Amino acid sequence: MKNEACSLAFLRAVAAEFLATMIFVLLGVGSALNWPSALPSILQVSLAFGLAIATLVQSVGHVSGAHINPAVSVALLVAQKISGLRAMAYIVAQLMGAMAGAGVIYQITPPAIRGGLAVNGLQHDTPAGVAVAVELILTFLLVLCVFASTDSRRTDNVGSPALSIGLSVTAGHFLGIYFTGCSMNPARSFGPAVIMGNYKDHWVFWVGPLSGGILASLIYNFLLAPDTRSLSERIDVLKGTYQADDWVEQNDQKYSQELVEKF
Repeated sequence: MKNEACSLAFLRAVAAEFLATMIFVLLGVGSALNWPSALPSILQVSLAFGLAIATLVQSVGHVSGAHINPAVSVALLVAQKISGLRAMAYIVAQLMGAMAGAGVIYQITPPAIRGGLAVNGLQHDTPAGVAVAVELILTFLLVLCVFASTDSRRTDNVGSPALSIGLSVTAGHFLGIYFTGCSMNPARSFGPAVIMGNYKDHWVFWVGPLSGGILASLIYNFLLAPDTRSLSERIDVLKGTYQADDWVEQNDQKYSQELVEKF
């Protein structure tokens, strides 16, 4: 047995989460700024966030699982599909990536256009309780789609998980923009908030998405499609131990040896 933290594959996965979240925030937030031609349309912003997620899931899904969202990482932890260490490392990488993406778009955009940097906030006098409920429902939809579209037990025609997940983000924005600017992702809200120093009602964008993700995880994995793994297998996953794959282990050792010889 080998601990996953000892693997170069783990470090590559954490790096992938940082990079993917940075690009996601840069593209999504960048689409929602006050460009001079016209105010950003709901269709434009919704498609930007949705297509960005679909593209990034396709790009790094095989490296890290392409969570790109603390709510997804927590949901997978609740389902005992990732370890506690991996969940924590991913969330830290996602938050740092979100700050980096927001920082880049802040630096390259003129002040008149960047405005408030698309920081999530309550729209149209939406009460905080309603905002939490909206974020919960929309993130529930997203995480349910993540579990269903990536379930290896399915024998029907699943189609493209990347496209399905991207469309769930797009659909959520069509409604959520009116209430909260639409987050569905604590990291997406965190990055711009840190760069602008604007934390008004910021708690909403943690409580709502995390609650929705956990609820979706519980309903899918314990009610709709119960997990058949043994308790020992689940514990191994949570501890981050696994039977090392010979090919992965050999290549990690080879890569490490190459680094030693170079430096």
